[in-house]
Amino acid sequence: MKTSSLISITALAGASMLMLAGCSGGSGDGGDGGGGEAATRACVILPDAASSPRWENGDRPALEKAITDAGFEADIQNAQGDTSKYATIADQQLSKGCGVMLLVDYNGAAVAVTTKAQDQGIPVIAYDRPIEGADYYVSFDNEEVGALEGQSILDGLAAAGKDPASATVVYMGGDPADGNAKMFHDGAVSVMEPAGITPAQEPPGVWDGDKSATNFEQALTALGGKVDAVWVANDTNAAGVITILDKNGLTVPVSGQDASVAGLQNVLLGKQTATVYKPFGLEADAASDLAIKLLNGETPSVDKQLDDGTPYIAVTPILVGPDDVQQVVDDGNADAAEICTDDVADACAAHGVG
Repeated sequence: MKTSSLISITALAGASMLMLAGCSGGSGDGGDGGGGEAATRACVILPDAASSPRWENGDRPALEKAITDAGFEADIQNAQGDTSKYATIADQQLSKGCGVMLLVDYNGAAVAVTTKAQDQGIPVIAYDRPIEGADYYVSFDNEEVGALEGQSILDGLAAAGKDPASATVVYMGGDPADGNAKMFHDGAVSVMEPAGITPAQEPPGVWDGDKSATNFEQALTALGGKVDAVWVANDTNAAGVITILDKNGLTVPVSGQDASVAGLQNVLLGKQTATVYKPFGLEADAASDLAIKLLNGETPSVDKQLDDGTPYIAVTPILVGPDDVQQVVDDGNADAAEICTDDVADACAAHGVG
């Protein structure tokens, strides 16, 4: 893990009161983007609604509330998994004027948008996923996410009495076009490899539950139906993997992230060892705080950075096992009634979820 890339939200709040002599990237005019009404608008593009429910259910309302509560306009749109639509949305937003752009990349579509925005003097915040050339990057600590996932695999193997060094483990990563996917993978490997784990099969990475199910089924067949654990990059992919495990009457350690309803249900049912909880509100607050300062003409000082020098604000994730699910409910990031359906009710009662 690269602990050097961490900065707490508290530290950011204090540091961002400092003013630097110059701005990074295209933010040299304080994010005015041409002045006038543009300086009051934060333009946000979300990637899709399929890879995770978080974008529409969590991030959109959190970002909109924080930005509008600060007195600015939030133009938030979703590319719905379409790079052409991503570009079109960006052109429309830029034609109306933006004081700052906050972009979640989708298959590299945000790179060209970043260049266009900076050419107009508009600073760009890469949100959740890194973007080449962005002025800032705000995300959870992605290598820590992977490390927590890797640890959940080790914990699951230990509980099953399995030696990691001899265990048959399949790796099911995310789409390599997503810059975070490598960080999740590297973080997981940083924990699993020292314990002796090497991937028995590693199908192509995707962010798609159905494709993950297909890929995993092919990997399981190649292994003669034997598997001891599956490192999976997120809950959506894990759900696909679990359908194949169920089909074959198997229960093994499975990792995931996002604390989705399906992920939390699988954790409670013992089908998924844990999920990495990323309280979207914390990430949205950090990004909104940064965007608002840029809209106000400030240049926050951030003392951590990615390997390419991009200022990096990282938020710490949380590993959630069955006894921790109530924390997600208490935080308002999951609804007990939605989790505790008939087939999960007994598990909810056993782990105090309600």
